[in-house]
Amino acid sequence: MSKAVTLNEQYEPAGDFALPEAYESISEQNLYLYVKSFLGAIRQNGAHTKTRAAVSGTDKKPFAQKGGGRARQGSLKGPTFVGGGTAFGPKNSRNYVQKVNKKQKRLALLYALNKKASEGSLLVIDSLKIESSKTKEAFKIAAKLAPRDGLFVVLNINENSFRAFRNLPNHYLMEAGEINAYIVASYRVIVIEKAALEQIIKEG
Repeated sequence: MSKAVTLNEQYEPAGDFALPEAYESISEQNLYLYVKSFLGAIRQNGAHTKTRAAVSGTDKKPFAQKGGGRARQGSLKGPTFVGGGTAFGPKNSRNYVQKVNKKQKRLALLYALNKKASEGSLLVIDSLKIESSKTKEAFKIAAKLAPRDGLFVVLNINENSFRAFRNLPNHYLMEAGEINAYIVASYRVIVIEKAALEQIIKEG
């Protein structure tokens, strides 16, 4: 059973939060398939090459079939000629989207959270609110809990907290309803409000 680290108001370890034991049996394959689907959905498919049929030019035979000692050629638009078409090149009509059902998305998220907990990188706090809306206040929290990069998850984002975190590089504040397995796996440290984590577990 993996346990998340519980923090007090001074952001110091003060116990642990046990995740459901069933999370241990979730296959890593769910996370792999979800990440593959997520990246495929946002992939920009801009690379496109022309085949010999699409290249402009003449289809006249460049030289006689026989007698020249050269390999026979039917057109200068072939892939062996400069300016000719490309054989088996990329096409912008290719679809990289891979479907992942709702249950598998859910399992991928739970596996990612359980993995972070087992690594000691899932930190649980009672509340994460910055009333001053000052970035320096958010920086103090981020520097102590996630010096390199971190994902901060709250139940509901207020305007001041959003303003405090939005200018921090390598740190991101989001609501529990927006969380997904890819973003959890992308950050080294996950700091989450207790109410937000309980809601995620309850939905499962």
